[in-house]
Amino acid sequence: MTNLAIYDMSGAAVGNLEIDDNLMVLDRGEQAVHDAVLACLAGRRAGTASTLRKGEVAGSNKKPWKQKGTGRARAGLKQSPVWRGGGVAFGPHPRSFAMKLNRKVVSLAFRRAFSEKIASGAVHLVDGLVVAAPRTRAIAGMLKAMKAGKGALILVDKIEKNLALACRNIPNVEVVRASDVSVYQLLFYPTILVNRAGLDQVKERLAKTDKGAQ
Repeated sequence: MTNLAIYDMSGAAVGNLEIDDNLMVLDRGEQAVHDAVLACLAGRRAGTASTLRKGEVAGSNKKPWKQKGTGRARAGLKQSPVWRGGGVAFGPHPRSFAMKLNRKVVSLAFRRAFSEKIASGAVHLVDGLVVAAPRTRAIAGMLKAMKAGKGALILVDKIEKNLALACRNIPNVEVVRASDVSVYQLLFYPTILVNRAGLDQVKERLAKTDKGAQ
């Protein structure tokens, strides 16, 4: 069993929660985590870079000068890639950089990433993570008490409006549904705060089998 520290909104420790070791994966999955992060970053690329081929550059098909007798090299059209203002040979064009990952690889990557966070003591269970009014002070005080000033990922079962508004002005703090959190987000933030309902959703994802993934 692995112990998970429990805190209240004031940042005071109020107990521990045991996590079944069967849910954690620490002996494999490094490559899966790497692939999941690459897929996430690749999916964020716009892929809008675009250049014109010689057939797309404005201009006529008239030869700049006659083929022979001028002493110059042969030239067919002004849109040639070797000319200034001409087309671009093998230039970039709009494309999608999205990468497709096997479902079992994604599952294993999540289990490995979250397991490492738990093992390193970066995951804290916050009991009663509720904000009565959309005020930043309450969340900022909690983060300060938990020494999460460098950044924190807050996992909840559903995003309440007051909580989202209270967190949006704090740098390096993000509120995400536990069912939607990605491997990249888990690795990006040094501290992870989760409420009880959110932890239940995480446990469901951790319990999914990934046999065959490495």
